[in-house]
Amino acid sequence: MPEVSIVRCEDYQREHCLQALEEALAPFGGLVWVKPGMKIAIKANLVSAMKPETAATTHPALLAALTEMLVARGAEVTVGDSPGNLFNAAVLNRVYAVTGLRAVEEAGGQLNHNFEQSSAVYPEAHVAKTFTYTAWLDGADAIISFCKLKSHGMMCLSAATKNLFGVIPGTMKPEYHFRFPDPLDFAGMIIDLNDYFKPHYYIVDAVLAMEGNGPTAGTPRHMGALLAGTNCHKIDMICAKLIGLDPMVVPTLRAAANYGLVPERADQIETAGNADDFVIPDFERIERGRGMHFETVFPGKAGELFGKIAKKALRSSPKLKKSECVGCGLCANMCPAEAIALQEKKARVDYQKCIRCFCCQEFCPKGAMKVHRPLPARILNR
Repeated sequence: MPEVSIVRCEDYQREHCLQALEEALAPFGGLVWVKPGMKIAIKANLVSAMKPETAATTHPALLAALTEMLVARGAEVTVGDSPGNLFNAAVLNRVYAVTGLRAVEEAGGQLNHNFEQSSAVYPEAHVAKTFTYTAWLDGADAIISFCKLKSHGMMCLSAATKNLFGVIPGTMKPEYHFRFPDPLDFAGMIIDLNDYFKPHYYIVDAVLAMEGNGPTAGTPRHMGALLAGTNCHKIDMICAKLIGLDPMVVPTLRAAANYGLVPERADQIETAGNADDFVIPDFERIERGRGMHFETVFPGKAGELFGKIAKKALRSSPKLKKSECVGCGLCANMCPAEAIALQEKKARVDYQKCIRCFCCQEFCPKGAMKVHRPLPARILNR
């Protein structure tokens, strides 16, 4: 059986979405497992109140098509997410309206309006042995994770694995960045969330992807693909290949490799469909420095010291483009390390406090915060 499927979906017309979903899920048995009365939660990527054409969120046409297919089998479908803001009715209703999610209701599903929180104790976790999550998932018989393929300031790639970070309540997300400031620990936490919730399927909307200053301020890029599977890490290996990204610069994939969850190369993954047909060589990526690999250059204390120096010299940082900053203060309010303040109506980052979580870059409404990679990192990643 294939581990990942990839099919063509040129646009978001209803017929094309339905056909692509059927083809993408067919290698894994399709929806034959869905029984009448089942409650299915579709965990979408609804990062912010942004229109579908910005490519920041899972497209409503695909969510509506999947809802229609599930409802036809007698399932009760709820679509939801916790964006990076207050997790309440006022915020979510606006997100649903702007992102076009009313199409889900027209397809027979419902949008989540349960804003309670639950706590999990997960002793088997690699990192996150306890965490708080959005309680709307508790009533589901099965979860389907339906994400968007995007570049990402902190994690390089936002796709199947990263999508489960959305189970953390919105205003609590910065706390988790501060709790796990090291990218590999943060990645391990996200892997734990996937292991805990165990979505039945992962589906990736790569019809219109986002390149550049993602995951909210990048540029839409047509790819014309839909991916699916049951293993989020192997799907992400293929996603990294599609955008020409070394999988080992993606913290979630590097952590997955450390845990023995993925092979060394994407071509070792059994795939239904030819991923090479969808590769975009000039996709504008966000790549972080590889300082974490340098500890093996020299043995003992010398290697440890060299590793620390390399990490500092190669690590990316958020950098403000002052001409685009409107002084709204959202970055200062979001920063878990309290490393940002407004001075003369412009954001200023205190890099001594900054933990490089890139919350400011992710949620800047004007895209004024950029991912800055130092010259040594850019040279090494050529």
